[in-house]
Amino acid sequence: MPRLHLHPERHLVSRIGWLRAAVLGANDGIVSTASLIVGVAAAAATQSDVLIAGVAGLVAGAMSMAAGEYVSVSSQSDTEQADLARETQELRDNPAFEREELAE
Repeated sequence: MPRLHLHPERHLVSRIGWLRAAVLGANDGIVSTASLIVGVAAAAATQSDVLIAGVAGLVAGAMSMAAGEYVSVSSQSDTEQADLARETQELRDNPAFEREELAE
């Protein structure tokens, strides 16, 4: 039996985009929320004011990151779909050239 069937390799490169977005989002959320809390606390606000500002900043940041990620993923999907449509059209219009291009 070939070695590949005994020990299939599983690469996680397909998850890198998700992991990067999660780490970046978590870091951004921690830094921006902590900065907001420190700024409000430095203004001699009451404890409840600091808590309300922190929760509001956390919610606003989460919503902003979610919307940004949605737009980013949608844009990438739209671009990939347009590229696939262009290649499909090129295959229909000039299959010999596309075969040659693939061979190169």
